[in-house]
Amino acid sequence: MEIFRKKTFNPAERGALKRTLTLKDLILLGIGAIIGTGIFVITGQATANYAGPALSISFVVAAIVVILSGLCFAEFASRVPILGGPYAYLYVVFGEVVAWFAGWFLLWEFMLAVASVASGWSGYFQGFLSSLGLDLPTALTGGYDPQAGTYVDLVAAIVVVFVTFWVTQEAKKALRLNNAMVWVKFAIIALFIVVGVFFVKPSNWQPFTPFGAKGIFDGAALVFFAFLGFDAVAMAAEEVKNPQKDVPRGIIGSILIATVLYIVVTLIMSGIVPYDQLNVSDPVAFAMRYVGHDFLGSVIAIGAILTLLSVTISMMYSLARLLYAISKDGLLPRFMQEIDPKHQTPKKATLVAGAVSLFFAAAFPLEILAELTNIVALSYLSLMGLGLLKLRKTMGPPKKGEFKVPFVPLLPVLSVASCVFLMLQLQGITWIVFAITLLLGLAIYLGYGYKHSVLNDK
Repeated sequence: MEIFRKKTFNPAERGALKRTLTLKDLILLGIGAIIGTGIFVITGQATANYAGPALSISFVVAAIVVILSGLCFAEFASRVPILGGPYAYLYVVFGEVVAWFAGWFLLWEFMLAVASVASGWSGYFQGFLSSLGLDLPTALTGGYDPQAGTYVDLVAAIVVVFVTFWVTQEAKKALRLNNAMVWVKFAIIALFIVVGVFFVKPSNWQPFTPFGAKGIFDGAALVFFAFLGFDAVAMAAEEVKNPQKDVPRGIIGSILIATVLYIVVTLIMSGIVPYDQLNVSDPVAFAMRYVGHDFLGSVIAIGAILTLLSVTISMMYSLARLLYAISKDGLLPRFMQEIDPKHQTPKKATLVAGAVSLFFAAAFPLEILAELTNIVALSYLSLMGLGLLKLRKTMGPPKKGEFKVPFVPLLPVLSVASCVFLMLQLQGITWIVFAITLLLGLAIYLGYGYKHSVLNDK
């Protein structure tokens, strides 16, 4: 079996998708995908249960891992600007079976991210309804948990259906709503920072590391989830006007902006509210209510409800493009590579992405979704670090005008090591589920992908 057969990359070859996206669209796409559940939901739980006020350091640790991976992404995106992100990059340097597993991990990441953000959105929306005296039946308020009396998250399911429909539209139109929501998101975060800084009590930062160094690293393993989404930029390569320059800039720019915002918001939030009281589903809004600004808390809650949509749009967009890219290579059913003649988008791939995400969003609790998302993401990011070393060996250093990762091989090796380190901080049950997904992925490749691969046809 030729499981390591490689895909060739022809820089002159243009894809079937319409090239309409600019650098601004890419940065807003990246920020839209990154800043969402992480800042509006995970920050509170991670502060209370993992790291305390030192969660700001956890964000720095997670950001270092993400930036190292982002640099590898940027060089690949500049030198191999094709649709499919890590899946396509590793297909070129390592061959089919490694590319398949990278794509398999990515599919899980985007699918679980869509589901988890829809679940977080549902929590904010239900909280808002409760403030108006309206409550859904308990059975319809969360993922399957008979002990809590919840069976289906109805609101999360409705969100996924709406986003799926929206992403079937033309890329520029689909991302227009995303871009608008990103500006609303900036306005909400700016409002929180400008008002919240006046209520910070340095005494709330003591003790700064109540859970010790272990808490900082455990917190980093959890809040790594908050940075996922920068890879959405690479998924848009075939629809970008100038992919070699703009895709790397979009990746690095969105990561840096998100990192600064996460650190500032975490410090202010833990300075306003004692860390052990932040185990809530809406920590940013809660901090405003804590200091008596109920109206601002409601404004932030409504804004979060609106802007979390941008994350689901970005992630669903990326998931659909990945399914499209893999089906073009024959590793998944080829009906998903069909382009809608009206909107020039992979409509069938989008509908499949929506159907699978709908199941996870409606049926699974947020905590399970977040940890599994982290471990699959860290796995393919490890492969990306190794892939960059292989890229340099086979294609040499970048040419003039192409993005270049400095200090190779040191930084790629650090990227792999840091990803593995964070993976080891995750729970045992997460590793068991991860092993099951690995076996399932192998079965699909051997049972379908290998035989139907375009390279096999050739």
